[in-house]
Amino acid sequence: MHNRVLVVDPVGPSREALAERLRSLGYSVSLAADGVEAAHTALEDPPGAVVADLAMPSISGVQLCRLLQAEPGTAHVPVVLRGEDGRRSRFWAEQAGAVAYVVKGRTGDLVRALRKALAAQGTAEPFFMAMPSESDIRDRIAGHLDAALFEMVVASEIRKLGTSESFPHLFDLLAQFVSQVTSYRWLALVPDRARFLGLHANPATRADAERVARATFDVGSDVALAVVEDDDADPGPADAEVVTAVVLLGERPVGRIAMCPRGSAFEAESLLRIVSRELGGPLQMALLVEESQRHATIDALTGRLNRRAFVEAVGREVYRCRRYGDGLSMLLLDVDHFKAVNDQRGHAGGDLVLRALGALLGYHPRKSDLAARWGGEEFVVAMPSTSLENALLAADRLREAIAALPIRDSQGELVPVTVSIGVAALGPDDTLEQLIDRADRAMYRSKTAGRNQSHAARVGTDGQVVFDRPSAVQAA
Repeated sequence: MHNRVLVVDPVGPSREALAERLRSLGYSVSLAADGVEAAHTALEDPPGAVVADLAMPSISGVQLCRLLQAEPGTAHVPVVLRGEDGRRSRFWAEQAGAVAYVVKGRTGDLVRALRKALAAQGTAEPFFMAMPSESDIRDRIAGHLDAALFEMVVASEIRKLGTSESFPHLFDLLAQFVSQVTSYRWLALVPDRARFLGLHANPATRADAERVARATFDVGSDVALAVVEDDDADPGPADAEVVTAVVLLGERPVGRIAMCPRGSAFEAESLLRIVSRELGGPLQMALLVEESQRHATIDALTGRLNRRAFVEAVGREVYRCRRYGDGLSMLLLDVDHFKAVNDQRGHAGGDLVLRALGALLGYHPRKSDLAARWGGEEFVVAMPSTSLENALLAADRLREAIAALPIRDSQGELVPVTVSIGVAALGPDDTLEQLIDRADRAMYRSKTAGRNQSHAARVGTDGQVVFDRPSAVQAA
């Protein structure tokens, strides 16, 4: 343990009194009358510890502490600050990185803090650097203060991202900010559990950037991509040197961030270190907001849209169809003999069937289709840009796929499941309610015709509803 202590005190008698007390306890003591002298002494020959006043003329104890921490030769040297009693003084000492703050005059407290700091100090390699003039020291302190101000501004801007309502929104704002601060070829962010991959890249190199980013994070094509493409990202090689950092929330990792910098990798690492330290809170907030919105729109049992969310989404689709003259068809499915499933296998068996149907509807329709749980054992599927005839054929294929589902109950027994489906297409003057009502009438026609069937309902030339079956459509 290096027991040389540098005592910094602008008041001579106070400085000498403390030095005498420390020498009597076996410490080797060096003295400095102000912060400039202390910085010069410490950088030229780093002591085991520094004891300094919080308030000093020229260079304060806070500035001295920050300077010593930022310099490689003194980064390991513990600093104990002294001053008047008060919360503000203790706060500033903590923010400066002091290992302890003691009230001036309480020498016993100081000695105990000093002993503890020296005992915890590790052995550092010699790294001496003489600072020959006062102006050099002031310039260096100014540089460290500028760096601290830059870090504070970056941290403040990152914390503002906490108002984002989704991961894509958060990443877009993050890319807008970081691209103002530094130049890069691509920037990527992936939250813990890799549900999304945020990527900012130049349009000319986006594909290469995505490939390298996915390899960097080891995430496959199944992870959804939230991409920002613009000329703020440099179009240079996407597979150049990549720097990464772990996004933390306190001490807990909540994501990873990566950058392919255009310039210095060291500067990129320094920036990512600040960003990753502050981004954890905003990232978690955005994911929580997104999750709460998802729960508000998704049926918990089946994983499909709930009725309210479906009506809102299809309402927008109806408006689009009206504007562009596009087609829209609707499928309404009802599980046959669902009450018997519940009676024979309990509600757990019924839930098993509904979950299986929800999973099937998650991948069986096209990506452009909207599937939802309409209520009870009923499901609904909206099919944009689809004629009534094609929707009826798709409904019959879906019906056959459901009948082939290998659903097993808790005893391992197969649960036979069929559905009756009704189909309708949006007419020129239809409201959404009228469209769903016709699909509902077609579904009941499938029920009354013997179940496990598909029927389409259309309005005939005389204004009456006419029902069609797939076989009639295929024959026509």
